[in-house]
Order: sequence, then structure tokens, then C-alpha cells
Amino acid sequence: MLNYNFNPRFRFVKASTLMDLKTQLSYVVQGEVDDTKEARERYSHDASIFEVVPQTIVYPKDAADIARLITFVNQSPHETLSLTPRSGGTDMGGGSIGESIVIDMTRHINRLKRIEKGIDEGTAIVEPGMFYRDFDKETQKQDLFMPSYPASREICTVGGMVANNSGGEKTLVYGQTIRYVNSLKVVLQDGNEYAFRVLNKDELEGKMQLHTFEGKVYRDVYELFKKNYDAIKAAHPTVTKNSAGYQVWDVWDRERGVFDLTKLFVGSQGTLGIITEIGFRLVTPKKHSTLLVMFLKNLNELPEIIRRVLAHHPESFESYDDHTLGLAIKFFPDVLKFFKANIIKIAFQFLPEAWMFLTGGMPKLVLMAEFTGDTAEEAQTKAADAMKGVEGLHLKARVTKSGDEARKYWVIRRESFSLLRKHIQGKHTAPFIDDMVVHSNDLPLFLPKLEALLKPYNLTYTIAGHAGDANFHIIPLMDFRDIHMREIVTELSKKVYDLVFAFKGSMTGEHNDGMVRGPFLRDMYGDHIYAIFQEIKTIFDPKNIFNPHKKVDATLEYSMQHLRKD
Repeated sequence: MLNYNFNPRFRFVKASTLMDLKTQLSYVVQGEVDDTKEARERYSHDASIFEVVPQTIVYPKDAADIARLITFVNQSPHETLSLTPRSGGTDMGGGSIGESIVIDMTRHINRLKRIEKGIDEGTAIVEPGMFYRDFDKETQKQDLFMPSYPASREICTVGGMVANNSGGEKTLVYGQTIRYVNSLKVVLQDGNEYAFRVLNKDELEGKMQLHTFEGKVYRDVYELFKKNYDAIKAAHPTVTKNSAGYQVWDVWDRERGVFDLTKLFVGSQGTLGIITEIGFRLVTPKKHSTLLVMFLKNLNELPEIIRRVLAHHPESFESYDDHTLGLAIKFFPDVLKFFKANIIKIAFQFLPEAWMFLTGGMPKLVLMAEFTGDTAEEAQTKAADAMKGVEGLHLKARVTKSGDEARKYWVIRRESFSLLRKHIQGKHTAPFIDDMVVHSNDLPLFLPKLEALLKPYNLTYTIAGHAGDANFHIIPLMDFRDIHMREIVTELSKKVYDLVFAFKGSMTGEHNDGMVRGPFLRDMYGDHIYAIFQEIKTIFDPKNIFNPHKKVDATLEYSMQHLRKD
């Protein structure tokens, strides 16, 4: 534990009640404070459908600044002050916007402290404001990587990945971010920074004997889990991935006698404390990859296709629908711009698909299974074996022969919706039903029911996702100046999530709750588990100063009041 609370300038702040907030904060922190209209407007948005204008933005220099901010908010007579940590601002659920003090971690708390390489794995110590793209460049120099990166890997930070328990293309094999967090440093509600890692039984007993806020946290969490152990284990979602609620499932393993509070902070979206340092486990990547691409005309055999392909252990298994493919065809010249190679050469590479579509019609779903190996031959053999495995099913399939050939499918999967944004004016991407997960066996029933729910609203949207995980992303385009669009968000959210819950799925596999899904947590888990989530929030944040209106503190009324107006 490190105590950073002492700051001689605090005395002057506390003695004066005439200063505005920016002036007060400038005496509290060593970093910068900005309350200009332009800054407040910029930080009022993330990648979500919401708009929340903060009072001010702080760029803390270090953990000491964060500790002082927490102490300042605790001591302030203004009950409305709170702290919302923010890094890349790519959150799609409104988790990184707040109406009080937004803390931007990217300006100063962004250092890679060290990387250590072992035989097959490695470790890294890094601050949360470092962008993943920069982190990845450094780990790749050691032939290591952290594989749970999301699609926003070029613009997200490692802190945001931890806060959301992110996942992406590689989650099928490697799992979500929670699997790679070895340790954390977090400043808690008492204004002190603490180190968290997995503890054995004796170490846990030692923590619970402490007469400090940390000791109280350990005692209260342990008693909560002891009382509700069986209920917590029984409530663990059985789908392949899940970021909804607090990740309570692996905090305490009663049989092994281990206790790990890092599991609670991963995916907590800054609602329990503010993370200042992350210890990651790293793995060695495979050098070569090949794609098996499959074109499916109907969904009836989708579970069998997934089962057969997964038997060959692909590293990723992605998909996109006919809406996405039609979009790529409609704006094909712009698709070509994503390639740096000769455009005419790339255009010729699309001829086999063009002929297939002309002679056989548009596929309902395009499936992309990526196979990797230490050699190109190994990757090609795996893909070819998987292709043989789906013979006899009603689909067309091919194995890519080069990186350029594979890249055209990745471009459609990753970039189609940015094309849609570019070409349709006056509408905004609206991620509010964007991350659902069900069981793969249920997809032939679930997907038609989902499309039936969407059809009456006449929305422009695409469906893409992680077929191997049965995790799909739906992001419509909407004009929120139209009052009816605002009504649709509430109405369609309820209908879609009720459908997901009826199939015993999760409403978010990797994007987390924030303001958009927090109001539906009780519906997903029921009263008992939701009450446990609430108790966890109270244990760590009794004054509710950490990122309010997210997760268990989210309400549909508040969220809908803050829908973007443009």
C-alpha cells in the first residue's frame, strides 16, 4: 500500500470555498486541468450512443495525482462530484463518459515499465493509458503478444481492455483479457494505492487481519462469497464469453484455496477503483496463418459446420452476413482503397467470388476460419483438413493461398461498417444491441428470430461477429434527431435482450455494460446475483464516487435522457 494523500496544497484548497472547480483541482494535482468548452464537448462522447458533458477533465501525472483526486472528491462538500476514468474513449456502452470529473490516463500514465520473456510465455508491467498498438509493437520485439485485443486494437488502450474484459478475433483459442491479468495496482476509495494478485489461504488470512480499508474490503468480499458461493457458481453463464456484470465467478476457488480480487476489477469499468498499473501474462504467437472461407446459403447446418470446423482447432472463426457483403459490393471502389497493393491486381482477386455470386446467388453468411502454425505448410494443412471436414454439407468453401488473398475477407469483416458511416449522411452508428452471445447449437433458431425482431423497424444494419463463439455484433445506423429513433432504442433493446435471455445467452460477450446494458443486468441474472453485484459496488465504493450510472448504478431513465442528439 502506498499513501499519496499528503499534499501541502490541499490545505489552501480546503480553506477556500470561493474557487471554481478547475482552480481547486489545479492545486490538488501536478497534471493539467481543462474545463474549456471544446474539451468538455470532446470528452462528452465515446463510441456509444450517449452524450454526457463533464464539468472538467484532469490529466493526472501519476498514481499520486489519482490518489489526491479521490481524497479531494471524498472531502468535497459537493455531493455530485465523481470520477470517471477514460483512456482511448472507444467504449461502445458509454462507460468512459461522466458528468463530473473525467480522468484521461493517456497523456501521462502510459508507460511500459518492463517486459520479461520466459521459455514459452512472458510478462509485462504497463500503465493503463498505453495504447495497445504501441504495447503490441514492444511485445512483438520479444516474440510475445497479448492476444485478447478487440477490433479497435489500433485506437484502444490496455487499460480499456482490462476495464471492459475485452475480447476479439483470438478469443476463441486464447480467451478474454481476464485470463491475462496477473496483477493490478488500484487506488481505492480511501485514497491509497494497493497491489492485488492471487492469494493463497494464509495470505488471504493475513489481508483480512489488517485494520485498514484494504483489510475491510477483503473481509467483506470474503464473507459475501462465503455466504453465496454455490449461488455464484450456479449463475455462471455457460456461453463461450461474457462481460456482463462483475466477474465474480473465479474470485474464490474454495477447493484450491485461492482468492483473487483482480478478477473483480477486470471488467468493472472503473466503478470499484482506479487502476494505475497492470501486470499481463504474454504468449508466443504463431508465425503463419491461412483462411478457410465458407459461403453458407441457409442457417440450418450452421451448428454442424461450427462443430466440424472447431474440431480442427482454428485460432479464430469469424463471420459476416449478406447485409455486410452487399455493402462491400455496393461500395467496392472504397473497399479497394484499404489495400496498399496494386488495385487492379486486388480487384482480380475478387473475381471468383463475383462469379460465385452471379451463378449461385448471395450467401446468407460468410464464415472465415483462421488456422495458424509455425510454418506456412502447417497452417495450409490444417485449413485443408478442415475443408475436408465440411464436405457433404450445403456450402461452398475455399482455402486462401496468400496473405493478400486472405486480407480481402478481413477487410470486409472489419471495415464494412466504416464504409456505411461514410456513405450514409445524417445518421450515427448506434451500438445498443451490438454484442450478444448465445450457444452455437441455438443459432438456426436464434438468428431468424432476431432478424424478425429487427425487420419491422426498417433499420440499416449489418451483422458480423465471432461465429466460433456464437458472438454477434449488430450496429444499426440511426438519426437521433428523429424522436421515433429514440423510442426504438428502448423498445428494441428490451425485445432483443429478452430473446437473448430466453436462449440463456449473454447480452455482452466483450463490450461490457456501461450505460447501455447496465439497466438490464437484473433481467439477465435475477434478483439474487444482482444484489450481490450491488453489494460488491457498496463494499468498494460506499460513497459512489467511481464512474456512477454504469453497471449496477445504471438506470434506463438516466441513459435515455443522455442519448446523443446529433
